Amino acid sequence: MVATAPHQRNSADATKSSYTALVIDDERPIRRLLRVLLEVQGYQVCEAETGDLGLQLAAARRPDVILLDLGLPDMDGLTVLKQLREWTRTPVLILTVRDCEADKVAALDNGADDYMTKPFGMDELLARLRALRRHSPKARGEPTYVRGDLTIDISAHRVTVQDNEVHLTATEYALLHELVRHAGKVVLQKQLLRAVWGPDAESQLQYLRVYITHLRKKLETPDSGRLIETQPGIGYRLIAGN
Repeated sequence: MVATAPHQRNSADATKSSYTALVIDDERPIRRLLRVLLEVQGYQVCEAETGDLGLQLAAARRPDVILLDLGLPDMDGLTVLKQLREWTRTPVLILTVRDCEADKVAALDNGADDYMTKPFGMDELLARLRALRRHSPKARGEPTYVRGDLTIDISAHRVTVQDNEVHLTATEYALLHELVRHAGKVVLQKQLLRAVWGPDAESQLQYLRVYITHLRKKLETPDSGRLIETQPGIGYRLIAGN
């Protein structure tokens, strides 16, 4: 599948940026084409040819935008989308040969931010990515949380304790992100469960307890004291930062 030729590009489009794009597509020529196109625009590009690898890279690399094909060899792209939306709001652009209305509706209803069919025009693709970037977490200025030795930079997807970077799983990070967004306020148990595990997980309180324990072990130090307070039967509160 070949993309249509682009028109003359505005030189401003080629300005270097710190944005990272994850391409999940099993067609090597498409991945190669997108890499060349996006790198010229200043993106850092990572690639996955399967849905499983794509999910792993999404958690490890924390891209600013994801370009997702629906026809993957190991799982349907819609399944990948649903799993992504269990823990991240990273903009997702569906890029696929499927052009029927039902596929578009299903993708958009399950959290896709935009939908394009192959073959695609490069200029249109870049314009749609610019639109998605304007609504990305980085563009909205996600908060930075600092308390004692702990620093959580949401935009950079980086957590440090005593200047040492802390590795968090995708689920741990999603839970921490939700707490940081409401730092100083009690976040209800059901709200956390919906945000991190999806709407069908509201009764799974054991998930929440286990992962709150994980976060406390990784983030709390003798100097910082208790960072996450439990409000029994209600929810959890991240102590307001400095």
